[in-house]
Amino acid sequence: MQVLVDADACPAVIKDMLFRAARRTEVRVTLVANQYLRTPPSPFIRSIQVPAGFDAADARIVELVASGDLVITADIPLAAAVLDKGAHALDPRGSWFTSENIQERLTVRDVMDQLRNAGIDTGGPAPFSTRDSKAFAGQLDRFLARHGTPPRGTG
Repeated sequence: MQVLVDADACPAVIKDMLFRAARRTEVRVTLVANQYLRTPPSPFIRSIQVPAGFDAADARIVELVASGDLVITADIPLAAAVLDKGAHALDPRGSWFTSENIQERLTVRDVMDQLRNAGIDTGGPAPFSTRDSKAFAGQLDRFLARHGTPPRGTG
């Protein structure tokens, strides 16, 4: 099991949590972005820089993901693609994408895109908050406890 991160728009606080989790649980965390990303030295943390281009990072994540992996993304079409491959998808705000909710999320996304394309101001997401950070941390910890490698000295 590995954790893949759609890192271009991932909040720094979430990346820091993932770095700590990688060191603690020895689960590999791979950040994928179209820009250079600095990562702490660890055999469990790496970054992949993809060429600039529409959905280049998403395509690379879909290429790398395997059943049972965890993908961190706010991108709904990417979440749908990784769910199709049997992987798990978690939003940086701590909300799971599931087979039960992905179609509704895709539909809402498409409607919002149509409204924006028609010139209607739909607003944007709320600013990332401490509550979001805590929700993500809780979901990540529960997931890693169920699916991750046990911490050293406990297995």
